[in-house]
This record gives sequence, C-alpha cells and structure tokens, in this order.
Amino acid sequence: MELFDRIDPTRQWLEMKRQTGKTIGFVPTMGALHEGHIALVRRARKENDIIGCSIFVNPIQFNNPEDLEKYPRTLEEDLQMLREVGCDLVFVPSATEMYPGPVTEKYDFGSLERVMEGAFRPGHFNGVAVVVKKLFSIFNPDRAYFGEKDFQQLRIIQALVKMENLPVSIIPCPTVREMDGLAMSSRNRRLTAEERSVAPEIYRTMLEVSLRYGSLNVADARKMALERLTRCGFIPEYVEISAVSDLQPVLDWDDKIPTRIFVACFLGKVRLIDNLEIIS
Repeated sequence: MELFDRIDPTRQWLEMKRQTGKTIGFVPTMGALHEGHIALVRRARKENDIIGCSIFVNPIQFNNPEDLEKYPRTLEEDLQMLREVGCDLVFVPSATEMYPGPVTEKYDFGSLERVMEGAFRPGHFNGVAVVVKKLFSIFNPDRAYFGEKDFQQLRIIQALVKMENLPVSIIPCPTVREMDGLAMSSRNRRLTAEERSVAPEIYRTMLEVSLRYGSLNVADARKMALERLTRCGFIPEYVEISAVSDLQPVLDWDDKIPTRIFVACFLGKVRLIDNLEIIS
C-alpha cells in the first residue's frame, strides 16, 4: 500500500496507473475508520482495479471549533485497516497542503443546503464541496463511494458533480449499522458506556415512524419521534420527514414520493445524525 502526504506524487502515481488502462475507485474519509468506511472500500475493490483512499480532517467544514478539535484521529489504526482490506493508495495531507492560501470558492446548492445540516451548520456544505472537488481533481477517479448515513451530503455531492460536470460516478452505499441498529460513526467513540446503550433509540425511533406510515399523519409521526427521543435523554436539533429528491419536508404521505426520516440530536456532548428510508 502506497502512502503519500503530498498532492503531486499522489496525482502522478494514480495517473501512471490510469495510463495502463486501470480504473480507479476512491473513498474519501476523515479517518477514525470503522466498518462503515471499510464496507465502502470493499465495494470499491470489487468494482475497480485501483483503490485510493484519503484521510483528511477537513477544517473548513467544521463550523464548531471544539468539534474539530475533538474529532477522533487514529491514523495508525486506520492505515492498518486499509492495508488489510486491500487499499492500494492512501493520501494523508496536511491542511496547508490542501489549502496553501485562503479558500475563496463559494457554491450555491439552493434548497438542498438550506435545510437540516445546512440550516444548523452554516458553511458546512461549502466546505464539503470545496474539499471533495479538490480531492476529485487529485484522484481523478472513475467512481467515488459515499455512505447513505450522510444522505444530505451525498445529495450535495451528486449536485456538485452535475453542476461542475465532473467525470466521476457517485456510488451511494447503504448505512452500516451495529447489531443494535446504531449507525456506525467515528463520533460513536466519544459516547460514554451509558450513552452508547441509549444511542440505538435513534434507529428504533425512525423505524417506529416507518412502521406508522399511513396510520399517523406526517405531523403526528414527527411529533411522536421528537417526544420519544426527548424522553430517552436526547436533545433533538431536528426531526424531518423529507422527499428524497430535494430533501424538502413533506406535508402528507404519498406513495409516489420516496421519503426518508432524518434525525440530528445531541446525546451528552456528542452530536449524532441518522436517516432511514420510509417504506410505504
């Protein structure tokens, strides 16, 4: 497995492989890897000749400095996991390597970025778009793999690719969950043992909403979810039932409009997000 921390050698190594006719799959990460990330790499391994992965805690997508400071960093463990799963190249740049000067790019994703994460984390998706576009320019991948746990981010990246006419296929991958339903996340490491035992209630609450499709109206289903999460000890930021196409809240159930429930809440000092397809 090749390890680079500079842009030019990374780009050159990948271009050399591309010139021999190899296809390139790319998995961008911020490290603190878990089985959810590894599932993306395994999928990429099946569908491409060369697998590249980045590990970069992107400072410009954090609107909370404390969150950036506390984001877990486990580089040696991460590299070992990537070796074991057959990753070919890992790019681990510094912030100055990625951003040698001021970041001036501004994107407008319209209504996609004005709800949920975009509303509660101003500037977050602009930071995501900037780093993803730059990583795409370095890796020039045929396919890039993103988990559905960060579903709004996935939709933003799909919009970015269309907006910028980027020659990469975005491959959505299902959320990977623990046995008790908790979505795998690097932030789970920060949960206390007691909080970890409560955290799966997010998934159970979303599942309950899906099971109540049609028997409760949308407003009552959302209210039920908020009340249940609060009763379990969470501090909800939002619970939304939204259309998959544009992420705007739906007012009524409609079999013809694919929907998901989206949740963001604090458990202690840890902010957790999740979402689930609602089956009509």
